[in-house]
Amino acid sequence: MLTVENVTLHYGAAQALRGVNLTVEQGKITCLLGRNGVGKTSLIRSIVGQHPPSGGSITFEGTALGKRSSHDRARAGIGLVPQGREIFPLLTVKENLQTGYAGLPSKDRTIPDYVFELFPILKTMLHRRGGDLSGGQQQQLAIGRALVMRPKLIAFDEPTEGIQPSIIKDIGRAIQFLRDEHGLTILLIEQYLDFCRELADHIYIMDRGEIVHSGPAESLDDPEVRRHLTV
Repeated sequence: MLTVENVTLHYGAAQALRGVNLTVEQGKITCLLGRNGVGKTSLIRSIVGQHPPSGGSITFEGTALGKRSSHDRARAGIGLVPQGREIFPLLTVKENLQTGYAGLPSKDRTIPDYVFELFPILKTMLHRRGGDLSGGQQQQLAIGRALVMRPKLIAFDEPTEGIQPSIIKDIGRAIQFLRDEHGLTILLIEQYLDFCRELADHIYIMDRGEIVHSGPAESLDDPEVRRHLTV
């Protein structure tokens, strides 16, 4: 569904990505692992159109994205759950979810029932302000907002960061449900090895802006693979 070929990315004179190649298969969970500062979020930004790559190509469903804007990519079916959640703190939970309507035709501007099946706490807090929710609840809200867009692919940027263990389990179950029951394609950016080991169909490891390993999730059991993730 998504192919990244030889992508480079610069912030001024600093190079964040160095010839990255990555494939995300339809209906699968692909996990990208790496330490802080190795370029994982930069890759996400290039995929969703927040920071165009300096070179290389990104193809979604067989179509090169080129310089298409982030909102055009969202309409094409690429959803994002950003690092740090980035919900709107002064809007209610319902209003936060409704911001996902922006790229939808009028007939589709509803909140899917399965959002509340996955995260029932959101239904009880529809009229609470987003900023009043706990970190874990805000993460659930950020995922729900992305699902309102009816995406074909969702990129999750470190969804377990700063989240209590019980909510991490809920998020893991939600990601599996989205793959298994709705056929969604998932690109999961993480540092939490066990979380990826349990969920991923395929993993990539990034270091210093490059992909240094690609293989099945079971390859995380290999000490030689894990060394890329140690500080």
